[in-house]
Amino acid sequence: MAVAKFITFQIDGIAPELGAPEPGRVISGDPQFRTWNLEAAEGGLYSGIWEATPGKWRIEYEEWEYFGMLSGHSIVTEDGCEPVHLKAGDRMILRPGFKGTWEVVETTRKDYVIRV
Repeated sequence: MAVAKFITFQIDGIAPELGAPEPGRVISGDPQFRTWNLEAAEGGLYSGIWEATPGKWRIEYEEWEYFGMLSGHSIVTEDGCEPVHLKAGDRMILRPGFKGTWEVVETTRKDYVIRV
């Protein structure tokens, strides 16, 4: 049988990795993460589903990330720029060098693809 050259974003039966922002980056709340890693390809390509509980923390990106909001409400603010409110159906790309904050207003779930 041939091995499929695709994956689906189904997390049934996959145990999530638990995490949180580094303590020195937390601005407010006690955000907690659950991440279902679905793909880790050679060359630094990752994809999966990420969920976070309310809180606000500093973020810095050295990689490319595309994501689509599945549920919840988050506010992403780049340093020196206006806040962007994100809800289900919204999409965003964060480029290397992005610095700012991520605030989860309502528990947020997103799918993502990261290229290191």
